[in-house]
Amino acid sequence: MAKVLLVDDELTMVQMVTEMLRQEGHEVFPFTNFKDAISGIETHAPEIVITDLYLDKTRAHGLEILQKARSITPPASVIVITAFGSIETAVEAMKSGAYDYLEKPFKLDELNLCIQRALSYNEAISENHYLKKQLKKKYQFSQIIGTAPKMQGVFKMIERVADTDSTILILGESGTGKELVARALHFNSRRQFAPFIPVNCSALPENLLESELFGHRKGSFTGAVNDKKGLFQEADGGTIFLDEVGSMSPMLQSRLLRVLQEREVRRVGENIPTYINVRVLAATNEPLEKKIKDGTFREDLYYRLNVIAITMPSLRERRDDIPLLVAHFLKNKINPRTGQPVQITRQTMEVLSAHDWPGNVRELENAIERAATLCEDNVIQVTDLPPSLVQNLAQPSGAGDIAQLPTPMASPTHLYPLNPANQAATPLPTPSAPQSDASLKDFLREQELAYLNRTLAQTGGDKERAALSLGISLATLYRKLSEDERNA
Repeated sequence: MAKVLLVDDELTMVQMVTEMLRQEGHEVFPFTNFKDAISGIETHAPEIVITDLYLDKTRAHGLEILQKARSITPPASVIVITAFGSIETAVEAMKSGAYDYLEKPFKLDELNLCIQRALSYNEAISENHYLKKQLKKKYQFSQIIGTAPKMQGVFKMIERVADTDSTILILGESGTGKELVARALHFNSRRQFAPFIPVNCSALPENLLESELFGHRKGSFTGAVNDKKGLFQEADGGTIFLDEVGSMSPMLQSRLLRVLQEREVRRVGENIPTYINVRVLAATNEPLEKKIKDGTFREDLYYRLNVIAITMPSLRERRDDIPLLVAHFLKNKINPRTGQPVQITRQTMEVLSAHDWPGNVRELENAIERAATLCEDNVIQVTDLPPSLVQNLAQPSGAGDIAQLPTPMASPTHLYPLNPANQAATPLPTPSAPQSDASLKDFLREQELAYLNRTLAQTGGDKERAALSLGISLATLYRKLSEDERNA
């Protein structure tokens, strides 16, 4: 059960309560004087401290015991016992951090119930701290996958601005991880133990979104049967994340602008403003400059939101990160039918590296989830990928056609190693002879292809050795091929 320290100058009282607590299964440390109790708190580190306020009838030693109990790590929950006529001191104890107080004479059942509530409270606090530590760990910068130069730029920017109160505008296509960046900003700031409130501005109609963001007074509109706090007030002291902020109506844009300027909100149906201390993070996958020209987004609001901009690159702009992301999504992935870890063939990795991923990282994650569920023998094959992905890549395109890729053997040595240092591969085409009227760019491209093919010939067709010799990744090698095929 729990470690309980009991302090009272009445020996009979101490004996009676000690016996009751031990019958309940608690480990009890009884004391009848102030100094021994102070030492006992240091020695035993109790979870619950029960103390009389006046141990010598003249001085409120209980308040000093309360302070000592609250100073240990983790702090103990304190239940103070007071005689009739000293309620004011009991209230003072509550203000100083006591969990509860009981007035003498009290029933043992009342004390037992109070202890159970205090233990439940302690458990909730411990769980809350644990969850917050886990959230912070989950949203550390290292948990955002990517080694591409553009992603390194994102990491540096997050690190520089996380612990500020500056408003951040996160830009990028859908599925690039904008909310993940917002959470990383919050959980690596001094606001990390305050609320993080995400809001999808495109998910609710205007009238409901207004009520959700700013709250409302009872009776302010049909259906407003109670007063309601808005999400800005719920996020007080923490961070609010406004996703798809470009979808806000002009009226809501005006209200948001006032919040950013005045740091106060007014609930629907209320004229009295409420001050808030909230950091605002916003995200959009729409070009807000174009919406400003169209007259659908306020220019002054844009500049209020765009104090610092973080742009998330699309997945096709950082193809070298695809094997890293696949390894991350397959980490600890177990086939439910066999109980074995899931692996992936080189050919499948080549297909993944060639796809443009219009849905970005979210689309890749869903594709891997599907493939890991459907694959047989714990190995993801090309046929396990979504049909649309394979069909798009299987169009005739010369020597780089997916159908001409070598079929991986059953040996584990032909499985793609899920190691961030390795990248995907693809066959190289034979370059066509440069035309006499070719531009300098075309000529250099032809020379590059010729050099790549010579290197491939020298390695006997081993693409990994060729890429290593060239000092580039296999994914980069494949991308150069893909670019050539698109230009053909």
